[in-house]
Amino acid sequence: MGNVDVNAFQSWSYYLTYNQQNKKNKLAALGTTYLEPMGIYSKKYQKVSQIPDGATIAIANNPSQAARGLILLQKAGLITLNKDFGILGTVSDIKSNPKNLKFKEIDDTTGPRVIKNVDAVLISNTVALEGGLHVLTDSIYHENVDQSTKDNINILATAAKNKNKASYKKLVKLYHKKDIQKYIKTKYYGTKIEVSKPLTYFNN
Repeated sequence: MGNVDVNAFQSWSYYLTYNQQNKKNKLAALGTTYLEPMGIYSKKYQKVSQIPDGATIAIANNPSQAARGLILLQKAGLITLNKDFGILGTVSDIKSNPKNLKFKEIDDTTGPRVIKNVDAVLISNTVALEGGLHVLTDSIYHENVDQSTKDNINILATAAKNKNKASYKKLVKLYHKKDIQKYIKTKYYGTKIEVSKPLTYFNN
């Protein structure tokens, strides 16, 4: 982060991973912004409970997105993951798969295009929007703001040396102002779910 003072694109898990890999140039979190829910989409079924035995689920070949998708499938009651499942967990970490679901790895940007070729597909919100899909109305199941999704909440981050700058901390308050939130809601069709939590939320 040499050319940018503050960024708002990264999730908490991305931030943690970055700091593990860049110990000489660590970032500091300033505050939370929003959650972009990942969704389970299907053209064949209207409910998760309708997904049949042996169904094929398309999942991202991107490790972090794949792990996030598997956690969502667990939340939806389709699979059970090992207790030590982490942010880079894979299908090999599935403890129980009662419906014998099959997993097809795809480029995570192609989700909206493959939706007709599989029983269900996991799609991130940015990709869904670009493909004309609205996570809150078009998915058959999606993430909510709770402890299972806290690692996916986006944050404002800056270089560690700037973490106490008053002007940067002010950005967090500005982000959550009503008029700015109204703009974000309109521009992204309500798919960026505002999260105004203290950073201690991530430690619970």
